[in-house]
Amino acid sequence: MAMNTAPYDYGLGRRKSATARARLTAGKGKVTINGKSASDYLSDNKTLLAEITDPLALVGKQKEFDVSVLVKGGGLSGQVDAIKQAIAKAITVSAPDLRAPLKKAGFMKRDPREKERKKYGLRSARKREQYSKR
Repeated sequence: MAMNTAPYDYGLGRRKSATARARLTAGKGKVTINGKSASDYLSDNKTLLAEITDPLALVGKQKEFDVSVLVKGGGLSGQVDAIKQAIAKAITVSAPDLRAPLKKAGFMKRDPREKERKKYGLRSARKREQYSKR
C-alpha cells in the first residue's frame, strides 16, 4: 500500500447547505475553524465543541492531530455536522483501517435531509391558509 507523503490529510464534509474542508496535520490536538480557535468560533458551546472532536475521540487520536477547517454556508449546527464528517474522512486518508469503526458510528455518512422548497399557493413548503368551511 502506498504511504501518504502529503504534509496533511484532507477531508470534505457536507450537511444541509454547509460545506467543510478539513486538514489534519501532526500536532497536539489544536482545532482551528476559519482562522479562529474552535472555542471562539463556536462561542464556547461545550456541546458543539465536544461534537467536533467525536471522530478523533472514537479512534483515540485527539492529541495526535492539529485540525484546520474552512467552513462555509449554513448555520452552526449544520456546520458542526459537516466538520465532523470532514474530520472523519480525513482520518481515513492516512489510516484506512479506521474506516470501519468510523462508519459504524455514523461519521462517514452524509445526512441527506435538506430544506424543502416553498410551493406556489402555500405559505411555506407545506403550510396552507386556514380552511374556512363557510
